[in-house]
Amino acid sequence: MPVNTSRGDPFVFVGQRLWLDFVNTLGGSRDAPDEMLRDAGALVRWLQAAGVLDAERSAGMLRRAQQQPAGATAALADARRIRSVLRQLAEEGARDASVRRDVVAEINRVLGRSAGTRRLEAHGDGTFTRAFVPGGDAFAGLVIPIVESAADALVHHELPRVRRCAAPNCQRVFQDTTKNAARRWCDMTTCGNRAKAERFRSRGAGHA
Repeated sequence: MPVNTSRGDPFVFVGQRLWLDFVNTLGGSRDAPDEMLRDAGALVRWLQAAGVLDAERSAGMLRRAQQQPAGATAALADARRIRSVLRQLAEEGARDASVRRDVVAEINRVLGRSAGTRRLEAHGDGTFTRAFVPGGDAFAGLVIPIVESAADALVHHELPRVRRCAAPNCQRVFQDTTKNAARRWCDMTTCGNRAKAERFRSRGAGHA
């Protein structure tokens, strides 16, 4: 569902997996893409909205991005590069071994360059989340949870259930977790309802 931040970012989480939601930060269609990661600040805000960063660390990263603009710009460019590779995994990885090999190399590149501490954090509502607190270059560790999510998809053989939205003007991807593997739309309240309305109009035109 849409998640609105204080800056009004149009973040949407329909992928069922962190790495797929990250792929979906380039929305719209291939002909008219909608870039949600417009700057490094948007990347940090997305990570907070996705539950990767808590409010305190997010605020710290936003301050760091202002203080170190070159590092922030490089981190954004790298995040977009990783996103492009992960989209290939989502759309072609289930049937193309060469894509899987390229993604494994990219995942290992990211994991190999970053150091930090993994923690289990308890929240006030009784829930728990795993967190990665980067050491050294803080920007380098931002995408660690994302590539680990993609690694989990490979380890647990989830790629055959990764789908692209059936709407022709939507390039969102998602993990089909339905029992009968019949999910077609990224979101029934948007693409699904539009498809239903279009079918209704087509039937009406046929009877006119």
